[in-house]
Amino acid sequence: MKKRDYYEVLGVAKNATEQEIKKAYRQKAIQYHPDKNPGNKEAEEKFKEAAEAYEVLSNAEKRARYDQFGHDAVSGASGGGGFNMNVEDILSKYGFIFENFGFGTFGGSFGGGGGFSSHRQPERRRGTNIRIRVKLTLEEIAKGVDKNLKVNKYIACKECHSTGAKSADAVKTCPTCKGRGFTVHVQQSVFGQMQMQQPCHQCRGEGKIITDKCPHCSGNGIVKGEEVINVKIPAGVENGMQLSLSGKGNAAKDNGRNGDLIVLVEEEKHSIFERDGNNIYMEYYISFTQAAMGATVEIPTLDGKAIIKIAPGTQPSTLLRLNGKGIPTMRGYGCGDLIVNVNVWVPKKLTKEEKQMLETLSTAENFQPQPPKQASFFQRVKRFFE
Repeated sequence: MKKRDYYEVLGVAKNATEQEIKKAYRQKAIQYHPDKNPGNKEAEEKFKEAAEAYEVLSNAEKRARYDQFGHDAVSGASGGGGFNMNVEDILSKYGFIFENFGFGTFGGSFGGGGGFSSHRQPERRRGTNIRIRVKLTLEEIAKGVDKNLKVNKYIACKECHSTGAKSADAVKTCPTCKGRGFTVHVQQSVFGQMQMQQPCHQCRGEGKIITDKCPHCSGNGIVKGEEVINVKIPAGVENGMQLSLSGKGNAAKDNGRNGDLIVLVEEEKHSIFERDGNNIYMEYYISFTQAAMGATVEIPTLDGKAIIKIAPGTQPSTLLRLNGKGIPTMRGYGCGDLIVNVNVWVPKKLTKEEKQMLETLSTAENFQPQPPKQASFFQRVKRFFE
């Protein structure tokens, strides 16, 4: 199903400020909050859709990429990227949005005086993100490429299945919270009695205590390892762009949610071409005789060779455009061009016979400079791109 525009989802203009975006998200999130719409799948989807829009538009870097390239630039790669948060994750990450509306950050609720009740489990642990750089040639950027990246990371301990305990008998229910992972405190407020849930200080919200740690991971539930991860990099990426692969970062203790893998694109300098947006540029030298008489020459491109015709009388710094031979756009709408700056190579050394021939020609009428009346070089370049 085609995704809706994020600005449309939140009901804000494309030039909306950070505060306007936050306010709009708050209104949508409260409108479709699960506590207000129990069992309503449509409201749940709208709740997640609003969170996805806020996730991108509240981040200046993600918002800039989205404004330029659309959903493709923020949806990740390798089928593992994009927005992959469930309701519990959203409530955990953006719980502050609901603090003044009866929705607790950690599952808090109003008691006695009415309001919306929430009895959620403690927040799952989450592994940390990993950031790596991947170098790409212009040829790879032009076509898109699959990269198999070996990543050193924390992985789940296979001996204890990430529990951190030596055996199943080494895990006891927390006596303080009775396995709930949180404690409940009742406070009096202007709204009446407020029932607040907080993570248990003894078990740190896990609901259990380990009495005998796993010797393989020292009770951490994770160990150092490595994984080969396939990353599908789409055509048209730019230097400095980041691709996010959800769940491919460091593992978390107690079968928590893995962190993300952030792939930073680094464009390698090319020996022939220079890139400017989706266009690429190159210098190509022809001989004096080719410039004067015209010629058919073969030039390199990002996907092989191309034949171009040099018109008789071609002057130095003549610009030729090869349509569609540049970098494709990430959104799949067309492709940039290859701009060839044709220069005439002037020999630095001449034999005696070559000098005599040129001296004979130097007095000929057609060899006298006869520059046409035309605009300046910069004006001509400007018109070339109009």
